[in-house]
Amino acid sequence: MRFAAYEHQHRRRVAVADEDGILFPLPGVTSLTTLIQETEGLPGLLAAGAAALDVPPGPHVSQVRLLPPLQPASVRDFVTFEEHVEGVRRSIEGTSGVPEQWYAAPTFYFTNPHAVYGHRDGIPVPPGSAVLDFELEVGAVIGREGRDLTAEQARDHIVGYALFNDWSARDLQGAEMKVGLGPCKGKDTATSLGPWLVTADELQPHRDSDGFLRLALTAEINGEVVGKDLLSNMSWTFEEMTAYASRGTRVIPGDVLGSGTCGNGGCLAELWGRRGERTPPPLQPGDTVTLTAQGLGTLTNTVVPGADPVPLPSGRRRSRERP
Repeated sequence: MRFAAYEHQHRRRVAVADEDGILFPLPGVTSLTTLIQETEGLPGLLAAGAAALDVPPGPHVSQVRLLPPLQPASVRDFVTFEEHVEGVRRSIEGTSGVPEQWYAAPTFYFTNPHAVYGHRDGIPVPPGSAVLDFELEVGAVIGREGRDLTAEQARDHIVGYALFNDWSARDLQGAEMKVGLGPCKGKDTATSLGPWLVTADELQPHRDSDGFLRLALTAEINGEVVGKDLLSNMSWTFEEMTAYASRGTRVIPGDVLGSGTCGNGGCLAELWGRRGERTPPPLQPGDTVTLTAQGLGTLTNTVVPGADPVPLPSGRRRSRERP
Protein backbone atom coordinates (compact mmCIF):
# COMPACT_ATOMS: atom_id res chain seq x y z
CA MET A 1 0.00 0.00 0.00
CA ARG A 2 1.24 3.51 -0.85
CA PHE A 3 0.41 6.46 1.41
CA ALA A 4 0.74 10.02 0.13
CA ALA A 5 0.44 13.41 1.79
CA TYR A 6 -0.72 16.17 -0.50
CA GLU A 7 -2.15 19.65 -0.84
CA HIS A 8 -5.21 20.21 -3.02
CA GLN A 9 -7.48 23.27 -3.16
CA HIS A 10 -5.67 24.75 -0.16
CA ARG A 11 -6.31 21.65 1.99
CA ARG A 12 -3.80 19.13 3.25
CA ARG A 13 -4.82 15.50 3.16
CA VAL A 14 -3.41 11.99 3.52
CA ALA A 15 -4.47 9.32 1.04
CA VAL A 16 -3.81 5.87 -0.30
CA ALA A 17 -2.58 5.98 -3.91
CA ASP A 18 -3.60 3.16 -6.23
CA GLU A 19 -1.55 1.87 -9.15
CA ASP A 20 -3.15 4.37 -11.53
CA GLY A 21 -2.31 7.34 -9.31
CA ILE A 22 -5.85 7.86 -8.00
CA LEU A 23 -5.84 9.16 -4.43
CA PHE A 24 -8.26 7.81 -1.83
CA PRO A 25 -8.28 10.30 1.07
CA LEU A 26 -8.44 9.05 4.65
CA PRO A 27 -11.38 10.87 6.26
CA GLY A 28 -10.24 13.40 8.83
CA VAL A 29 -6.53 12.54 8.49
CA THR A 30 -4.15 15.41 7.75
CA SER A 31 -0.88 13.94 9.10
CA LEU A 32 0.58 10.55 8.26
CA THR A 33 2.99 10.93 11.18
CA THR A 34 0.02 11.21 13.56
CA LEU A 35 -1.73 8.29 11.89
CA ILE A 36 1.38 6.12 12.28
CA GLN A 37 1.58 7.07 15.94
CA GLU A 38 -2.09 6.26 16.49
CA THR A 39 -2.17 2.95 14.59
CA GLU A 40 0.98 1.65 16.35
CA GLY A 41 2.36 -0.58 13.65
CA LEU A 42 1.86 -2.01 10.20
CA PRO A 43 -1.41 -3.93 10.79
CA GLY A 44 -3.17 -0.82 12.07
CA LEU A 45 -1.84 1.34 9.25
CA LEU A 46 -2.94 -1.19 6.63
CA ALA A 47 -6.41 -1.36 8.20
CA ALA A 48 -6.71 2.44 8.05
CA GLY A 49 -5.64 2.40 4.42
CA ALA A 50 -8.05 -0.37 3.50
CA ALA A 51 -10.93 1.63 5.00
CA ALA A 52 -10.02 4.58 2.76
CA LEU A 53 -10.45 2.41 -0.34
CA ASP A 54 -14.13 2.04 0.55
CA VAL A 55 -14.85 5.76 0.19
CA PRO A 56 -15.22 7.73 -3.06
CA PRO A 57 -11.89 8.45 -4.77
CA GLY A 58 -10.27 11.86 -4.69
CA PRO A 59 -8.09 13.58 -7.29
CA HIS A 60 -5.38 12.05 -9.44
CA VAL A 61 -1.84 12.51 -8.18
CA SER A 62 -1.11 14.74 -11.19
CA GLN A 63 -3.70 17.25 -9.93
CA VAL A 64 -2.17 17.83 -6.49
CA ARG A 65 1.02 19.04 -4.90
CA LEU A 66 2.67 16.09 -3.21
CA LEU A 67 4.12 16.85 0.23
CA PRO A 68 6.71 14.81 2.11
CA PRO A 69 4.74 11.68 3.07
CA LEU A 70 5.40 12.41 6.73
CA GLN A 71 7.07 14.95 8.97
CA PRO A 72 9.66 12.82 10.76
CA ALA A 73 9.92 12.75 14.53
CA SER A 74 13.68 12.45 13.99
CA VAL A 75 16.02 11.56 11.13
CA ARG A 76 19.02 9.28 11.63
CA ASP A 77 21.15 8.98 8.51
CA PHE A 78 23.43 5.95 8.38
CA VAL A 79 26.40 5.13 6.15
CA THR A 80 26.11 1.49 5.10
CA PHE A 81 27.69 1.26 1.62
CA GLU A 82 31.43 0.54 1.45
CA GLU A 83 31.74 1.87 -2.09
CA HIS A 84 30.33 5.24 -1.01
CA VAL A 85 32.73 5.48 1.92
CA GLU A 86 35.71 4.75 -0.31
CA GLY A 87 34.84 7.37 -2.92
CA VAL A 88 33.77 10.15 -0.56
CA ARG A 89 36.80 9.76 1.71
CA ARG A 90 39.03 10.17 -1.31
CA SER A 91 37.05 13.22 -2.46
CA ILE A 92 36.59 15.08 0.84
CA GLU A 93 39.44 13.87 3.06
CA GLY A 94 42.04 12.91 0.47
CA THR A 95 42.41 9.43 2.00
CA SER A 96 41.70 5.97 0.63
CA GLY A 97 40.04 2.78 1.80
CA VAL A 98 37.46 2.17 4.52
CA PRO A 99 38.39 2.70 8.20
CA GLU A 100 38.38 -0.61 10.09
CA GLN A 101 36.16 0.97 12.74
CA TRP A 102 33.44 1.44 10.11
CA TYR A 103 32.79 -2.31 10.12
CA ALA A 104 32.18 -2.39 13.88
CA ALA A 105 28.70 -0.82 13.83
CA PRO A 106 26.25 0.92 11.46
CA THR A 107 27.29 4.51 12.14
CA PHE A 108 24.76 7.34 11.83
CA TYR A 109 24.30 11.03 12.52
CA PHE A 110 21.15 13.03 13.26
CA THR A 111 20.02 15.39 10.51
CA ASN A 112 17.35 18.09 10.44
CA PRO A 113 13.71 16.86 10.65
CA HIS A 114 12.50 20.46 10.13
CA ALA A 115 13.97 20.80 6.62
CA VAL A 116 12.16 17.98 4.80
CA TYR A 117 11.00 18.54 1.21
CA GLY A 118 8.65 16.56 -1.01
CA HIS A 119 8.51 15.40 -4.61
CA ARG A 120 9.01 18.28 -7.09
CA ASP A 121 9.79 20.83 -4.37
CA GLY A 122 12.57 23.29 -5.17
CA ILE A 123 15.73 22.71 -3.15
CA PRO A 124 17.53 25.92 -2.13
CA VAL A 125 21.30 26.13 -2.38
CA PRO A 126 22.62 26.21 1.22
CA PRO A 127 23.81 29.73 2.18
CA GLY A 128 27.50 30.13 1.43
CA SER A 129 27.88 26.88 -0.50
CA ALA A 130 29.21 26.47 -4.04
CA VAL A 131 29.52 22.65 -4.01
CA LEU A 132 26.03 21.17 -3.71
CA ASP A 133 25.55 17.41 -4.04
CA PHE A 134 22.66 14.93 -3.93
CA GLU A 135 22.71 11.53 -2.20
CA LEU A 136 20.56 8.58 -3.27
CA GLU A 137 19.21 6.69 -0.26
CA VAL A 138 16.18 4.78 1.01
CA GLY A 139 14.60 5.65 4.35
CA ALA A 140 12.87 3.21 6.70
CA VAL A 141 10.01 4.59 8.81
CA ILE A 142 9.43 3.39 12.37
CA GLY A 143 5.83 2.52 13.26
CA ARG A 144 6.11 1.23 16.83
CA GLU A 145 8.08 2.41 19.82
CA GLY A 146 10.91 0.15 20.94
CA ARG A 147 14.06 0.11 23.01
CA ASP A 148 17.11 -2.20 22.98
CA LEU A 149 15.59 -4.22 20.15
CA THR A 150 17.12 -7.24 18.50
CA ALA A 151 17.25 -7.25 14.71
CA GLU A 152 14.49 -9.89 14.70
CA GLN A 153 12.24 -7.72 16.88
CA ALA A 154 13.04 -4.63 14.82
CA ARG A 155 11.32 -6.00 11.71
CA ASP A 156 7.93 -5.53 13.38
CA HIS A 157 8.81 -1.92 14.19
CA ILE A 158 9.41 -0.84 10.57
CA VAL A 159 6.15 0.28 8.98
CA GLY A 160 7.40 1.28 5.53
CA TYR A 161 9.99 2.83 3.24
CA ALA A 162 10.45 5.92 1.07
CA LEU A 163 13.08 7.36 -1.24
CA PHE A 164 15.45 9.69 0.61
CA ASN A 165 17.74 12.40 -0.84
CA ASP A 166 20.33 13.73 1.59
CA TRP A 167 21.32 17.05 -0.01
CA SER A 168 24.90 17.90 0.96
CA ALA A 169 26.95 21.09 0.78
CA ARG A 170 30.32 19.42 0.32
CA ASP A 171 32.39 22.57 0.84
CA LEU A 172 30.66 23.35 4.15
CA GLN A 173 30.81 19.69 5.16
CA GLY A 174 34.54 19.37 4.47
CA ALA A 175 35.34 22.48 6.52
CA GLU A 176 33.20 21.71 9.55
CA MET A 177 34.23 18.03 9.83
CA LYS A 178 37.76 19.19 10.68
CA VAL A 179 36.30 20.14 14.07
CA GLY A 180 35.55 16.45 14.68
CA LEU A 181 31.81 16.57 15.35
CA GLY A 182 30.66 15.26 11.99
CA PRO A 183 28.49 16.97 9.35
CA CYS A 184 26.29 19.82 10.58
CA LYS A 185 25.45 22.82 8.37
CA GLY A 186 26.66 20.88 5.37
CA LYS A 187 23.53 18.71 5.74
CA ASP A 188 21.16 21.14 7.45
CA THR A 189 19.29 22.83 4.59
CA ALA A 190 17.29 20.06 2.92
CA THR A 191 16.35 16.39 2.89
CA SER A 192 13.86 15.11 0.31
CA LEU A 193 11.46 12.30 1.15
CA GLY A 194 8.84 10.68 -1.05
CA PRO A 195 7.00 10.54 -3.30
CA TRP A 196 5.08 8.32 -0.89
CA LEU A 197 5.47 5.86 1.94
CA VAL A 198 5.35 2.26 0.68
CA THR A 199 4.34 -0.16 3.43
CA ALA A 200 6.81 -2.83 4.41
CA ASP A 201 4.67 -5.74 3.23
CA GLU A 202 4.88 -4.45 -0.37
CA LEU A 203 8.65 -4.98 -0.41
CA GLN A 204 8.75 -8.46 1.10
CA PRO A 205 8.99 -10.14 -2.34
CA HIS A 206 12.26 -8.23 -2.88
CA ARG A 207 13.94 -9.56 0.26
CA ASP A 208 16.92 -11.85 -0.40
CA SER A 209 18.06 -14.85 1.63
CA ASP A 210 20.21 -12.65 3.89
CA GLY A 211 17.35 -10.29 4.73
CA PHE A 212 18.41 -7.42 2.45
CA LEU A 213 15.97 -5.64 0.13
CA ARG A 214 17.16 -6.17 -3.44
CA LEU A 215 15.92 -2.99 -5.11
CA ALA A 216 17.41 -1.39 -8.21
CA LEU A 217 18.45 2.24 -7.62
CA THR A 218 19.08 4.93 -10.26
CA ALA A 219 20.20 8.57 -10.05
CA GLU A 220 19.84 11.07 -12.89
CA ILE A 221 20.86 14.71 -13.33
CA ASN A 222 18.97 16.62 -16.01
CA GLY A 223 17.87 13.33 -17.56
CA GLU A 224 21.35 11.76 -17.69
CA VAL A 225 22.01 8.66 -15.61
CA VAL A 226 24.97 9.19 -13.28
CA GLY A 227 24.51 6.31 -10.83
CA LYS A 228 23.11 2.79 -10.55
CA ASP A 229 23.28 0.36 -7.66
CA LEU A 230 21.35 -2.25 -5.66
CA LEU A 231 20.00 -1.48 -2.21
CA SER A 232 21.07 -4.99 -1.18
CA ASN A 233 24.71 -3.85 -1.36
CA MET A 234 24.22 -2.36 2.11
CA SER A 235 26.46 -3.87 4.78
CA TRP A 236 23.68 -3.91 7.40
CA THR A 237 19.95 -4.58 7.02
CA PHE A 238 17.37 -1.99 8.06
CA GLU A 239 16.46 -4.28 10.95
CA GLU A 240 20.07 -4.26 12.17
CA MET A 241 20.20 -0.48 11.78
CA THR A 242 16.98 -0.13 13.78
CA ALA A 243 18.32 -2.38 16.52
CA TYR A 244 21.47 -0.26 16.77
CA ALA A 245 19.46 2.97 16.76
CA SER A 246 17.37 1.65 19.67
CA ARG A 247 20.38 0.62 21.76
CA GLY A 248 20.20 2.41 25.09
CA THR A 249 17.35 4.66 23.89
CA ARG A 250 14.02 4.64 22.06
CA VAL A 251 12.93 4.62 18.48
CA ILE A 252 9.42 6.04 18.15
CA PRO A 253 6.69 6.17 15.49
CA GLY A 254 7.65 8.61 12.77
CA ASP A 255 11.42 8.22 13.14
CA VAL A 256 13.19 7.88 9.78
CA LEU A 257 16.38 5.86 9.30
CA GLY A 258 18.30 6.61 6.10
CA SER A 259 20.24 3.80 4.47
CA GLY A 260 23.16 6.00 3.66
CA THR A 261 24.18 6.74 0.10
CA CYS A 262 24.47 3.88 -2.36
CA GLY A 263 27.61 3.27 -4.39
CA ASN A 264 28.41 3.49 -8.10
CA GLY A 265 27.36 7.12 -8.51
CA GLY A 266 24.90 7.48 -5.66
CA CYS A 267 26.32 10.97 -5.18
CA LEU A 268 28.69 13.30 -6.99
CA ALA A 269 31.38 13.30 -4.29
CA GLU A 270 31.95 9.57 -4.75
CA LEU A 271 32.40 10.08 -8.50
CA TRP A 272 34.76 13.02 -7.90
CA GLY A 273 36.88 10.87 -5.59
CA ARG A 274 37.16 8.06 -8.12
CA ARG A 275 37.78 10.30 -11.13
CA GLY A 276 40.07 12.83 -9.50
CA GLU A 277 38.02 15.72 -10.86
CA ARG A 278 34.63 17.29 -10.34
CA THR A 279 32.84 15.57 -13.20
CA PRO A 280 29.85 15.96 -13.29
CA PRO A 281 30.15 19.43 -11.74
CA PRO A 282 28.46 20.51 -8.49
CA LEU A 283 24.73 21.15 -8.72
CA GLN A 284 23.54 24.63 -9.71
CA PRO A 285 20.14 26.35 -9.71
CA GLY A 286 18.12 24.86 -12.55
CA ASP A 287 19.60 21.35 -12.24
CA THR A 288 17.03 18.60 -11.74
CA VAL A 289 17.88 15.45 -9.76
CA THR A 290 15.71 12.38 -10.26
CA LEU A 291 16.06 9.35 -7.99
CA THR A 292 14.30 6.06 -8.68
CA ALA A 293 14.02 2.93 -6.56
CA GLN A 294 12.33 -0.27 -7.62
CA GLY A 295 9.04 -0.57 -5.75
CA LEU A 296 9.28 2.92 -4.26
CA GLY A 297 8.76 5.20 -7.26
CA THR A 298 10.59 8.33 -8.38
CA LEU A 299 11.60 11.39 -6.39
CA THR A 300 12.40 14.52 -8.41
CA ASN A 301 13.65 17.92 -7.24
CA THR A 302 15.09 20.99 -8.95
CA VAL A 303 17.76 23.15 -7.33
CA VAL A 304 16.78 26.80 -6.80
CA PRO A 305 18.77 29.81 -5.53
CA GLY A 306 19.16 30.01 -1.78
CA ALA A 307 19.63 32.83 0.70
CA ASP A 308 22.89 34.66 1.26
CA PRO A 309 24.60 33.74 4.53
CA VAL A 310 24.00 36.07 7.45
CA PRO A 311 27.46 37.41 8.44
CA LEU A 312 28.90 36.24 11.75
CA PRO A 313 32.24 37.06 13.38
CA SER A 314 34.99 34.49 13.80
CA GLY A 315 35.38 32.95 17.22
CA ARG A 316 37.23 35.13 19.69
CA ARG A 317 40.55 33.90 21.03
CA ARG A 318 39.85 34.40 24.70
CA SER A 319 42.13 34.85 27.64
CA ARG A 320 42.46 32.16 30.30
CA GLU A 321 41.47 34.54 33.09
CA ARG A 322 39.78 32.83 36.04
CA PRO A 323 37.53 34.28 38.76
